Amino acid sequence: MKIEEIKNLIRDIPDFPKPGILFRDITPLIADARGLAAVVDQIAEPWLGRVDLVLGIESRGFIIGAPVAYRLGVGLTIARKPGKLPFRTIDETYELEYGSATLQMHEDGLAGHRRVLIVDDLLATGGTAMAALRLVQRLGSEAVGCAFVIELKALGGRARLEPAPCSALVEYD
Repeated sequence: MKIEEIKNLIRDIPDFPKPGILFRDITPLIADARGLAAVVDQIAEPWLGRVDLVLGIESRGFIIGAPVAYRLGVGLTIARKPGKLPFRTIDETYELEYGSATLQMHEDGLAGHRRVLIVDDLLATGGTAMAALRLVQRLGSEAVGCAFVIELKALGGRARLEPAPCSALVEYD
């Protein structure tokens, strides 16, 4: 499936989650079997043989991260909002384009895995992915890259994540 076909399956929702924000909704994309398969295959392809574990960021990063991990033949760990993980956690607070938030991971979530690929649906300002990068580093592993379905280029998130390599299938200015 071509990138333009993938892009056509992403729905725009104005003023969500608050006025002035244009939300890029991937639910039609992941409801389409061909679309979901194309996203998973295209995200995973450059990382085959290069990672030990995928880190999916809550919540749409779980949806994309799990099949990407399967495609790569590796496991999946997750970064969640506070209070959702049952074991001992570490946390990282970060700024969003519309507020602040915190991510948590189990303190043993990367045990024995040195090369981690961070996966999420959207790269905007880079705050969420940067928090995930910091969690990976604090747990003694290397974030070898970040992979996204969508990048909002005008918000400059990619620059915040340097030097970690980033990729996005669909870009909006």
